[in-house]
Amino acid sequence: MALSPYVQAMQELFRANTRSREFPAHGAKVHSVAWSCCGRRLASGSFDKTASVFLLEKDRLVKENNYRGHGDSVDQLCWHPSNPDLFVTASGDKTIRIWDVRTTKCIATVNTKGENINICWSPDGQTIAVGNKDDVVTFIDAKTHRSKAEEQFKFEVNEISWNNDNNMFFLTNGNGCINILSYPELKPIQSINAHPSNCICIKFDPMGKYFATGSADALVSLWDVDELVCVRCFSRLDWPVRTLSFSHDGKMLASASEDHFIDIAEVETGEKLWEVQCESPTFTVAWHPKRPLLAFACDDKDGKYDSSREAGTVKLFGSWLLSLAAWQGCDLGLGSACPALGSICKQAAVCWGEWGMLAGPPSAASSLGHGGLALKASGQRKSVTEGGC
Repeated sequence: MALSPYVQAMQELFRANTRSREFPAHGAKVHSVAWSCCGRRLASGSFDKTASVFLLEKDRLVKENNYRGHGDSVDQLCWHPSNPDLFVTASGDKTIRIWDVRTTKCIATVNTKGENINICWSPDGQTIAVGNKDDVVTFIDAKTHRSKAEEQFKFEVNEISWNNDNNMFFLTNGNGCINILSYPELKPIQSINAHPSNCICIKFDPMGKYFATGSADALVSLWDVDELVCVRCFSRLDWPVRTLSFSHDGKMLASASEDHFIDIAEVETGEKLWEVQCESPTFTVAWHPKRPLLAFACDDKDGKYDSSREAGTVKLFGSWLLSLAAWQGCDLGLGSACPALGSICKQAAVCWGEWGMLAGPPSAASSLGHGGLALKASGQRKSVTEGGC
């Protein structure tokens, strides 16, 4: 079967960027990574009780700040869905903390009843849900920082998430099920037998078409959001699936486990698009919200000096080049795939200001000027620029 132009272009891009870059982040293993909504910053949470925030500068991460205050491991974190300055951390110290990168301070500490392991922010930005080791999920008002509701479940609660429409709340559980509640009523809607063993993680595709779950059976299953039926499974991993992430265009799905690679699949076919090699189990993966750039963290050891000492590094794989989503449907008159990839679209020129990227023939690039890209789409000239926040 012939590969789609999208897959060909992404494989070409990854082939040109096969090496993962490592960035020191913490003094112990990294449990969670997440991008801000605009992709300007990446946050990480660690066993060393801290969170770190990096600025993305071209293809590298520059550490901006380290956030201290928790008394135990930071097990998960997430950003506000539309405010790129706020993120929240969940810790085993029975608190969550909301941080503002503009002040580098904790703006709120909310006490909870148990050791927190999962956290998510509602798509409308109004509520934070946190789950603890006792299978209690607490819903916290993001403005008043007070509890709005609390639910004790009779099963092992793993990962939690709202759907993109903010009207349903999903939980994966230890029985292999996906439990769906109405929101804000929190009334049971449906329980789906998704896997024969522990259902560990869940992620929604940014396009609102699918969600994916990962399980202890080493399978990733893809579900239709509207029909709530499984449309396909991904079975290339051999160990329990710990973490998932959809690319910003919803076309790629990254999944990882104790296998020493991250599987990147094309969502619509389930075919392997790429495999990111790792030297140890992977704890967390997160695609950039605008670009084909994957952040991840593994169970690293500092082998140079002490093979037993944990090394809390964050890694990047892929490219900060403009992704194909920006080009789809455009009649460039230059080729059929991504103009950022010279081997596929040889006449194209791309010139970025803030991101500082120059690709394509220099003569063509210089004629465009710095900081923008001129292209022909639907018979009209367009100027496209994309920066940070």
